[in-house]
Amino acid sequence: MASSRDSDPTLGYLTRKETEVKLPRPTRVKNKTPAQIQITAEQILREARERQEAEIRPPKQKITDSIELGDYRLRKRKEYEDLIRRVRWNKSVWVKYAKWEESQKDFTRARSVWERALEVDYRDHTMWLKYADFEMKNKFVNHARNVWDRAVMLLPRVDQLWYKYIHMEEMLGNVAGARQIFERWMSWQPDQQGWLSYIKFELRYNEVERAREIFERFVDCHPKVGAWIRYAKFEMKNGEIPRARSCYERAVEKLGDDEEAEELFVAFAEFEEKCKETERARCIYKYALDHIPKGRAEELYKKFVAFEKQYGDREGIEDAIIGKRRFQYEDEVRKNPLNYDAWFDYIRLEESAGNKERIEDVYERAIANIPPAQEKRYWQRYIYLWINYVLYEELDAQDVDRTRNIYSLCLKIIPHDKFSFAKIWLMAAQFEIRQLDLDRARLILGSAIGKAPKDKIFKKYIEIELQLGNIDRCRKLYQKYLEWSPEHCYAWSKYAELERSLAETERARSIFELAIDQPALDMPELLWKAYIDFEISEGEYERTRALYERLLNRTKHLKVWISYAKFEASAMEEDFQDSDVQESDNEQKRKCLQRVRGVFERALSYFRTSAPELKEERAMLLEEWLNLESSFGELGNVDLVRVKLPKKLKKRRHIETEDGPAGYAFNFLSLFLNSLL
Repeated sequence: MASSRDSDPTLGYLTRKETEVKLPRPTRVKNKTPAQIQITAEQILREARERQEAEIRPPKQKITDSIELGDYRLRKRKEYEDLIRRVRWNKSVWVKYAKWEESQKDFTRARSVWERALEVDYRDHTMWLKYADFEMKNKFVNHARNVWDRAVMLLPRVDQLWYKYIHMEEMLGNVAGARQIFERWMSWQPDQQGWLSYIKFELRYNEVERAREIFERFVDCHPKVGAWIRYAKFEMKNGEIPRARSCYERAVEKLGDDEEAEELFVAFAEFEEKCKETERARCIYKYALDHIPKGRAEELYKKFVAFEKQYGDREGIEDAIIGKRRFQYEDEVRKNPLNYDAWFDYIRLEESAGNKERIEDVYERAIANIPPAQEKRYWQRYIYLWINYVLYEELDAQDVDRTRNIYSLCLKIIPHDKFSFAKIWLMAAQFEIRQLDLDRARLILGSAIGKAPKDKIFKKYIEIELQLGNIDRCRKLYQKYLEWSPEHCYAWSKYAELERSLAETERARSIFELAIDQPALDMPELLWKAYIDFEISEGEYERTRALYERLLNRTKHLKVWISYAKFEASAMEEDFQDSDVQESDNEQKRKCLQRVRGVFERALSYFRTSAPELKEERAMLLEEWLNLESSFGELGNVDLVRVKLPKKLKKRRHIETEDGPAGYAFNFLSLFLNSLL
């Protein structure tokens, strides 16, 4: 026991067992079958209602003389005063107290209660409304005016107080007083509804000029589209068409760039349409479409298309349809400014319309959407916006200075350190050439080579200088070309071809020698072929043979052997044409034929010993040899090659079945007899 108390000192002198709360054991329901008589929730509620005790109400008291009445009033006032002392902030208590005093016809006391309530919270406009209503209901007009004056002076931004005050004066027939209240209210520059109420008030008494003056003050206080449209409709309703038109024109001057300008232009055009001024309405629509941003002109386009269908001719309807398509494209490019296909379609639409300012505006907006990533695949579509732009300015607009500026801006925007577009550089240079400004063209191409060298730029620059006859410039360009890309066989061969065309044989040969000595070439076979063809064209057969030998030291490809053999055969024909003595001709042809056979023999020996797996190449070599031997006529020896050709052997074997031999199966084998030697 002591240990339990020590373990929990909060128990005092009681033990833990004595402080435990024992809950009754839940009774088990043995019979879970439903009772025969079921009780509904409705019966339970009805019984509870019937058993409820009657509410205790105080007995009704009848007052028979003034003494009892005084006692009653004293008691009630004491109750209300006690209640107010407890809950002074509760407004309903004050209202009940004041209404009770009013029911007792003690208006002075009631007024005192209202004044005390306002001292608690004068910002609650409902208290002022009930106070003034009390004064008006009991026909205390001057008191009511006093209450309204104090209310609107303390709470001038509560419109309901002004409305009620003005309504009271108007019901009393005090129009001048109501007008003065309106003027006091307007000095606070209320919202639009307050001004419109003032205007309606004046119109009720046929004061049109006063209403017009109020409208002027109204549109100055609230320079919004809705206010001007109401003003114009007011003038239209009174038959003042010139005044209404003047209202619309003034509104367009002041609010032409407003966000709600679309509504203003539509209302203006519909006004002119009602006045049978269709040309004026059309001009308004077109002016609006030119000046309102396309994203806010959806309703305007619909109205314009409907107007043109009703009043316009074929050309006008087409213009309206173009405007509708223009709106669709505006919506597309607004949703996704990087959708360059939509920009292309939009530009084609504007070019078909032929408005230069619109076309240039769309181009400028399109090229302003630069791709977010500096990767060429994102720029490949975008760059054609610039290309189309410069072509339009040069060919259609014929604005040379603007075209030059666009080229310059485009070349500045492209990140040349990461990628470039040779097409733009070349187009800019060709444009300057068309303007007969070669210095600018050379400057552009030189910048291109310095910032972003490309094959196309070098080729075109060299072509231009070659057409101009500047050989020294061409040589310098080829040197730059080869410094930038020494593995480019095309550049080497074209450089050598240039020197050969200038009869600079040694220069061309030196260039070829430098080229074949390069450690890496993209297409060496073309370079060797060009070098060999060059030596053949110069009649240098010994040099050509030396070249073939050097080439065979690098590669033993089948085509090299065949080309070497064909060269020897062609050299034999050339020698034959140049010879004068018939006897020496045959001897010389035999020597050439021996050279051809020597090449084939060397090739065949190589394929047999060093590359025995290349059987197809060996067969092709023998076929070429056979064709050459047959082309030599009497000097050729076809049998010499036929012996070495592969032959087809047909082998057969018996097919054995359960019933005995069933025939033969044939295999066709192509064998190289020479490989067996």
